[in-house]
Amino acid sequence: MKAVCMYAPGEIGLTEIDMPVRKPEEALIRVRAAGICGSDIGAFRGTNNLVTYPRIIGHEIAGEIVEVGDNSRGLKPGSRVILDPYLYCGHCYPCSLGRTNCCEDLKVLGVHVDGGMAEYITHPSNMLVPVPDGLRWEHIPLAEPMTIALHAIHRTKLKAGEHIAINGAGAIGILIAMCALAYGAMPILIDIVQERLDFARRLGIDYTIDSSRQDLLKTISDITSGRMAEVVAEASGANQAIRSTLYMVSYAGRIALTGWPKNETPLPTDMITKKELDIVGSRTSAGEFAEAVALMTTGRVNAQAVLSKVVAFGEIPGMVRELSEYPDRYLKVNAVI
Repeated sequence: MKAVCMYAPGEIGLTEIDMPVRKPEEALIRVRAAGICGSDIGAFRGTNNLVTYPRIIGHEIAGEIVEVGDNSRGLKPGSRVILDPYLYCGHCYPCSLGRTNCCEDLKVLGVHVDGGMAEYITHPSNMLVPVPDGLRWEHIPLAEPMTIALHAIHRTKLKAGEHIAINGAGAIGILIAMCALAYGAMPILIDIVQERLDFARRLGIDYTIDSSRQDLLKTISDITSGRMAEVVAEASGANQAIRSTLYMVSYAGRIALTGWPKNETPLPTDMITKKELDIVGSRTSAGEFAEAVALMTTGRVNAQAVLSKVVAFGEIPGMVRELSEYPDRYLKVNAVI
């Protein structure tokens, strides 16, 4: 079968590999759609230190079950599913708490082990989430980045009526804002690319700030009547943006660090103590896939709006190169396989 392989940094192409053989606890899945993620671009650039080469990439994967053994989810041949790509051991301390995304031996499809940008893949049956017929194949992989957005909301215990300031109007930042709206909160989306902020406003996100042109802290203060944001989600990974969260957040506020910085960020810890802030890491997701699928299926979150382009399977290598060279050209690109 064909698959997309990252042979080494800067080297990507279609390759022929053997069909996978299903283990008893796994399903064999015909892959129907896949999303191209920033981590795939990092693998191409050689900046994702977790990736080993050569590697079949892809962790935003949807498909149709071809074979499956006994399972507790009612899965059968023909079932439409999305893959939870975060493989955990199930017996370390974080796993015992249900925080499987923090597994001490976590393996991510397309990063630590071969991913799903292939014609077929096997995957544990208990990590497959059923998808209703109403969602189009090219839209289904969007549920994966949506789980990351939901995880940030859950980690900060965001409540209806609260403000959540979000650094970064990429796909994750916009999805955090859209999920916040669905749950009755008031997102404030921050970026330096006005076109993305204009797009967000068309999606119903009323509060946007171009931090290159506007006074960031004053604008947040005006929106929140001087309180500042009860919750801040940092989705850019930029060091200065990470530091700014301490000033954007209210006293007794909560901060989720979702973006991955390339370098360590010095922080004024006196501000953390003075405001008595709760700062949490927010890594990938844990148990949010069914919620994401439900929000998409009911239309409460129009995740499809962030999809800029759909390409064919054979176009994936070229699109990865294009996204690496022109990262702001598209918000989100998926492929049909």
